[in-house]
Amino acid sequence: MGFYVSFGTVLLLLAITAPSALLFGFAGAAAARSQVLPLSLLGKGYTAIVRGVPDIAFFLFFVIALDQAFEWVRHRVLCPDWTEPIRQGNDFIVCAQAKLPLGNAPQWIHETYGFMLAVLTFSIVFGAFAANVLYGAMRAVPRGQLETAEAYGMTERQTFWRILVPQMWVYALPGLSNLWMVLIKATPLLFLLGVEDIVYWARELGGIATPQFTDYPHGDWRMWYFLVLLIFYLAFTRVSEIALDRLMVRLSHGQATAAGEAQRKAAA
Repeated sequence: MGFYVSFGTVLLLLAITAPSALLFGFAGAAAARSQVLPLSLLGKGYTAIVRGVPDIAFFLFFVIALDQAFEWVRHRVLCPDWTEPIRQGNDFIVCAQAKLPLGNAPQWIHETYGFMLAVLTFSIVFGAFAANVLYGAMRAVPRGQLETAEAYGMTERQTFWRILVPQMWVYALPGLSNLWMVLIKATPLLFLLGVEDIVYWARELGGIATPQFTDYPHGDWRMWYFLVLLIFYLAFTRVSEIALDRLMVRLSHGQATAAGEAQRKAAA
């Protein structure tokens, strides 16, 4: 059952991470495009730093750093009388009340906390790539569209939300589609973050059976379990391609792009 449930864990990760990463990306792209220098530097710095660090290194470092940051804040609030140093060599020691989750918390809380840390890390990492895609898409919208909106008396905010944002998606979708495929392929990194995903269970159940998993001894079946994962990922990416192609056709309707022009010629 753990193996079956782990497929739902992967799908839940994608369902939460995709919109979260898109939100991070949109905020990063809007900040990078801002005429306010600190905001512009923040947006461009976020994109450059996260994209410049290998994913696996960022995942292994950031989850630990984020967890310790949360505990440090709780420690400062809940244990103001603490006199011992928090950093003691390689050890990070906070008071018992500041631990996340608490030591007496049920197991499902520990698992949920680890999963949410993983989701936040995935969102920040892929949000940086989404920010780069969206920033390029914003710059691809013809300048004449924005100038026309200004000529009609629209404010800068109205031009951004009513003209730029609706039209940028057709330029962003190819890059976001590739990013979605990369995100799907990156889900096995959950295994490295301590989440019991499909890779974890495929390795454990496919190996020589041990009593804690099954009462039926068998040989090394890992190849067959990983073959199931191969089929799952190939099928999922194929379904994603079909859905994204249909979305691209819908977004291209009426747009001044090659795809939009092809639709107009086909309808004529």
